[in-house]
Amino acid sequence: MEERSKFLKVKCEKCKNEQIIFNRCATVVKCLVCDAVLAEPTGGKANIQASILQVLG
Repeated sequence: MEERSKFLKVKCEKCKNEQIIFNRCATVVKCLVCDAVLAEPTGGKANIQASILQVLG
């Protein structure tokens, strides 16, 4: 059974900003405050480069 896509609440390692991102992003996701990279696409699950605080549905 294939795992479903989820949203993640993450914390930026650089500025500690918290934001919600998609775990299967198609483009690079950056922090809205400091522009640090939070996630990079890999063709499937994203390479998350931030602390995952919570998995949302």
